[in-house]
Amino acid sequence: MSVPVYILKRILQALPLLFIISVMSFTMLKLAPIDPLATLRANPAISAAAIKAEEERLGLNKPPVIQYGIWLSNLLRGDLGVSTSGSSVFVLLMQRAGNTLLLGVLTIFFTWLIAVPLGVWAAVHRGRWQDKLCSMISTTGMSMPTFLMALLLLMFALATRVLPIGGLTSPDFFERDALGQALDMAQHLIIPVTVLTFVGLAGIQRQMRANLLDVLRAEYVRTARAKGLPENSVIYHHAVRNAINPLITLLGFEFAALLSGAALTETVLAYPGLGRLTLEAVLTKDMNLVMASIMLGGVMLIMGNLIADILLKVVDPRITLQ
Repeated sequence: MSVPVYILKRILQALPLLFIISVMSFTMLKLAPIDPLATLRANPAISAAAIKAEEERLGLNKPPVIQYGIWLSNLLRGDLGVSTSGSSVFVLLMQRAGNTLLLGVLTIFFTWLIAVPLGVWAAVHRGRWQDKLCSMISTTGMSMPTFLMALLLLMFALATRVLPIGGLTSPDFFERDALGQALDMAQHLIIPVTVLTFVGLAGIQRQMRANLLDVLRAEYVRTARAKGLPENSVIYHHAVRNAINPLITLLGFEFAALLSGAALTETVLAYPGLGRLTLEAVLTKDMNLVMASIMLGGVMLIMGNLIADILLKVVDPRITLQ
């Protein structure tokens, strides 16, 4: 099957899945015991007529099935609706998605840049102090909660004042030149990227180590060594290439988490990203905003898996697309 036909087939297969995700998400949101207009009702200055008008504007006075039908028909026309704050959901997502995408791309880049060589290093030196050091690092990363790591780095930054705390830019950001703005953003990104990289590298490092150890025991590797090939050539030109193929599947899942995988870190570090926006929307039961975020996450997951499958086909011609 050719790649374009395979992509079309996967897209068609994804449509029912997205529909099921939307129904399940909408149902769970409706069952949640949260009043999206609780803030308005608690304000004695707001009249009952104004609250009723707001319910009418958001469609909250209609049966749930009708509400879902309205939301779905608007989505099919490309209209994501309005938030309970009155802002366009599309505008809100676009304002935050760029920040989260920047954070996610940098995190994936540094995670793979560090984790893959560490996994190779640990496998090559299996049982030695290098392997134990990598095991200690990965165990620490897997066992430490993300919010705790973020809080520790925040306290370090507060005590030393070497890094800015919170946000993505400084108050005088727009008064700086282009280079100054880039450096300012880079300084603000150090803490969140460090947190997510340290927590994320453990799984990839351990997976790379296990894959390479399996490949090093393969018949063709023993044959290459028997022919007298240098050890570095056997490891880095033959074994590593085959050992890294299964990790491409993990890359697909990480692509899915680009826009939604850092909600807790964004909240703790006051980072203006999509995850923090979605969390706040869930707490206030902002239906249109939450549904748009969930559907965006579902689309990213499907795209990530599709990209991973195509990359596997590119790096390994033995794999066929069906």
